[in-house]
Amino acid sequence: MTDIRRKPRHRRRRTAVAVGVPLALTAAGTFAYGTDLGLFGADAQASASAATAAPAWATATADGFASVDALGQKGTYGGRDGKTVTVKTLADLEKYATAAEPYVIVVAATINMNPVGKEIKVASDKTIVGSGTSGQIVGGGFFLGTGVHNVIIRNLTIRDAYQGIWNDKDHDFDAIQMDGAHHVWIDHNDLRHMADGLIDVRKDSTNITVSWNKLSDNNKTFGIGWTTNVVTDITIHHNWFRETEQRNPSTDNAAHAHLYNNFLEDAAGTTIKSSYGNYSRGRTKMVLENSYFQGMSNPVTRDSTAAIVQKGNTFVATSGRNESGGTAFDPKTFYTYSLDKTADVPALLKAGVGPRSNIGTAATATTKAAAATTLTVAADGSGQYRTVQAAVNAVPASNPSRVVISAKPGTYREVVKVPSNKPHVTIQGSGASRKDTVIVYGNAAGMTKPDGSGTYGTPGSATLSVQSDDSQVRNLTVTNDFDESKHQDIANQAVALLTQADRIVLDGVIVNGDQDTLELETAAKDKLGRVYISNSYITGNVDFIFGRATVVVDKSVITLKKRWNGTSAGYVTAPSTPANRKGILINRSAITGDVTAGSFFLGRNWHPGGDTTVDPQATVRDTTLSAAIKSTPWTDMGGFSWKDDRFAEYRNTGAGAGTASTNRPHLTDTQATGQEVADWLGDWTPSA
Repeated sequence: MTDIRRKPRHRRRRTAVAVGVPLALTAAGTFAYGTDLGLFGADAQASASAATAAPAWATATADGFASVDALGQKGTYGGRDGKTVTVKTLADLEKYATAAEPYVIVVAATINMNPVGKEIKVASDKTIVGSGTSGQIVGGGFFLGTGVHNVIIRNLTIRDAYQGIWNDKDHDFDAIQMDGAHHVWIDHNDLRHMADGLIDVRKDSTNITVSWNKLSDNNKTFGIGWTTNVVTDITIHHNWFRETEQRNPSTDNAAHAHLYNNFLEDAAGTTIKSSYGNYSRGRTKMVLENSYFQGMSNPVTRDSTAAIVQKGNTFVATSGRNESGGTAFDPKTFYTYSLDKTADVPALLKAGVGPRSNIGTAATATTKAAAATTLTVAADGSGQYRTVQAAVNAVPASNPSRVVISAKPGTYREVVKVPSNKPHVTIQGSGASRKDTVIVYGNAAGMTKPDGSGTYGTPGSATLSVQSDDSQVRNLTVTNDFDESKHQDIANQAVALLTQADRIVLDGVIVNGDQDTLELETAAKDKLGRVYISNSYITGNVDFIFGRATVVVDKSVITLKKRWNGTSAGYVTAPSTPANRKGILINRSAITGDVTAGSFFLGRNWHPGGDTTVDPQATVRDTTLSAAIKSTPWTDMGGFSWKDDRFAEYRNTGAGAGTASTNRPHLTDTQATGQEVADWLGDWTPSA
């Protein structure tokens, strides 16, 4: 890939992608997905069917107050000790949700409540999880009564019990209601358009965590209290409240309410207007940290008897009451957590809340993998190997089933290469956060190899190279820390992560670099190479997502960096797609960064060595673009006009989005139906 300073070198079809990748959110609170891997057999019939063992994602446990041991319950882990069943009907959902024994219940269809407003009475020790984005509850929800405990509700869409009356006092149709329950985790759901509350935490319910949900299009959104007792302990983090009028949340007589990294948005020009945001009532003690309030009326309010301690919050175009006062508590005396930067919260949450296509999903019975072999790596010698490469070397050639290389938290300064004859390899960090395990090195294309045999070249500079099919990288950071400022005399392309294979999953990773951060290739020009990237961060400045592979960047954050000399200029993508192949698709993501407005292109067309046979393609759709993106977002490269290749946008938002023109092509709704994730991945369903 050539440095810019050097010579060239619709209506959307709703196709869910079933991706069985990890989604264990932890107390780190950094959009950090954990390390729970697993595979669930999807050969369920229309009625429920049990799997032989719970997949590992079903063993995910809560963070926040739901993780605290209390009332005889040690944390919140749902139905992990029971069977896993898949349901597609109301009868089966109710059968297993109300059963006395523990279950992991995978909802794999849209289930309509009958009658409308029905709330299934969930029993203790249950995990109810949507299968990818297909798990939907329409016209009703769930009720957790007195004493019900150890319940997880994740990855569902619960919607549309609305009865046509905005301030409805007759229909108590909630998405999730708790009356006296404890140890409940509500995570990664899309909750909207109900007749009453989206979430009601009532009557001394306690040890509750609500995380990574989208709550929208509702009046009385999230109420906490309905008792004079000061009992409730609740954590509310990384939730997006959008177009919700009141109770955002309203917190009455909570003993400890910890709210952090939430995004409350009242968008201009809409019919729903906020009356207030976070409200501390009665004798509530509330800690409110690093949350972002956009356009909200009365963003933070409190009663004279209640406490709010504010730290690090941001308020943009808000009005009315913004209050704090009293003394509260230190959440870290109850549990560990870490905060995301407040400025990052809108982009993080827009990319990360709601149901994930990669949880609760299944591979077919005919493709179930054998139990994975796990090799442990620890730099301090407490694992089987001290380096990641040593563990890779220990994988036998032509290994028939998955080998998981689990790297303990630490920094591994090494170059790692997974050769093409070792398929089915997963390299994953075992820490709570993707930041805990770091693989880093600093080679660049123009550096001379230690043996004097020449320079590394761009692919050879990679910190981590994955050349084997069906391989994965999860829950860690890969960095190339080559210092351009000290080496302007050599070619400074410096790859952090390189793929040269088919069916590669990068999930929950951070990929850091400057120029050419993420190189996505195939084993050969005539071979297919598909890469699915999800829930990840990618940073760089010049051509930092590039290559000839067929790539999906889904629900991720792309961060633009200034160059070595402090200037802002660059290109997000540089595809070199072969003709009649799919190129780079950026989908449901966010492109942001602390750079100058109008300084970055979305991409340019790379024709390696002047190759006239390639047909570079990049599509950016359903993505938030910051003001850094130029109003003419595509540009030429190496004497080839980008207009002769394939570049387009669809339904992007944000300050960097723009209307369609000859210099800014947009897909039509009809065209967009052929440019979705499933079109890119073809017959491959990414799985664990």
